[in-house]
Amino acid sequence: MQKLLPFAIGSLLAAPNLAHAGEIKISLELPRMAIAEYHKPYVAIWLERPDHTFAGNLALWYDIKKADGEGTKWLKDLRQWWRRSGRELSLPIDGLSSATRTSGVQTLSLSSQAAVFAGLTPGDYQLQIEAVREGGGREVVQLPFHWPATSTSVSAQGKTELGNISLTIK
Repeated sequence: MQKLLPFAIGSLLAAPNLAHAGEIKISLELPRMAIAEYHKPYVAIWLERPDHTFAGNLALWYDIKKADGEGTKWLKDLRQWWRRSGRELSLPIDGLSSATRTSGVQTLSLSSQAAVFAGLTPGDYQLQIEAVREGGGREVVQLPFHWPATSTSVSAQGKTELGNISLTIK
């Protein structure tokens, strides 16, 4: 027991203070297309440094229920994400992969204590959101932010596959 006490105290001191954990909220609009056959877009959300160095994946929305993993076949159409991270991954990614989302405003809430944020060094970053849709187009929107951030809110407007996007850090 006495041998474990210094380890336990050290672990408590080194552990992040979860009472002060911040919240990261990403809100993105997936517009409804005025076409006869609407397909839900595949969406990748990740972090990069301004020099385009990959910093971590946040979410990947695709058709995960297609037979024989057929939904992964089209992930390479998320070209920027695929080149930065996708082709090196084993899919589905536990905790990040989920089904495509319908049109409307979608939100993603994360803790600043999440592994991807805990591993970030202080500095400038870009939130990258890429969307591609069958029978539609492809679009990438970036939102710059500084890490660590005490409180910040940035937004951007997509043109075709993405609508209003906002990043709020509290």
